[in-house]
Amino acid sequence: MRTFNDNAGRTWSLTLSVWTVKKVRDLLGVDLLDLGGESATGSSDKKPGLLFRLIADPVLLVDVLYVVFKDQADSAGITDEQFGRAMGGDAIDAATKAFLEELADFTPSPRDRARARKVIATTWAMIDKAQDVLDARAEKDLPAAVEALTRTLGSSFGSSPDSSESTPAP
Repeated sequence: MRTFNDNAGRTWSLTLSVWTVKKVRDLLGVDLLDLGGESATGSSDKKPGLLFRLIADPVLLVDVLYVVFKDQADSAGITDEQFGRAMGGDAIDAATKAFLEELADFTPSPRDRARARKVIATTWAMIDKAQDVLDARAEKDLPAAVEALTRTLGSSFGSSPDSSESTPAP
């Protein structure tokens, strides 16, 4: 069992079971057993595997976590909105790591568990390397990094209307 705290200070205890995996599949259409992009039948999909999708899409991750924690949330009177509002930053990072570790441990075969742990560790290592490259680029050319961030966030970044334009006349 793994635990993590959300941004509201609540501790969530994570234990996966066949029932939980089925519930996530039924409610969200997400197969928790498809870590690497291959289905249980062995056919390879063109879409990224679940591991990448969970790390890259915090909204998907929080949706999955809410279904996993639904019984705990219901007992505490916590809605999906309240759960989502308490997930951000360090809480998402801790939840991601706890969830992926629990998912690897859930795998029934010792060989599959070892493989899942290796895939997860390799993925984290690749993410760390990519972040190191981005950090080095940002340090080398900070103005270019700010410009790239501005382009990524959209043209409205940093260009708010003057206060007289944003306030309607009486």
